[in-house]
Amino acid sequence: MNTGYNEGEMTKSIEGQTAKMPSSCYLVTAILAMGTSMCMKCMKKNHSALFIGEWVAPILLFGIYNKIVKQKRGCDC
Repeated sequence: MNTGYNEGEMTKSIEGQTAKMPSSCYLVTAILAMGTSMCMKCMKKNHSALFIGEWVAPILLFGIYNKIVKQKRGCDC
């Protein structure tokens, strides 16, 4: 469905580069962030644990965005 809106060149360039990254990288990174956060919590570094733990949702959202871009472009990555 073409809405008549075009993406900027910078957006196209970023999407082209991120489409090269496997979607599993985002999942692994999110799991590593959860594990790091848990370790920090066990070491009683509560502020650091919360800071790192808050990265999980944005990382997973980037992964979803990456997947959508790949499907829209018809990429078989």
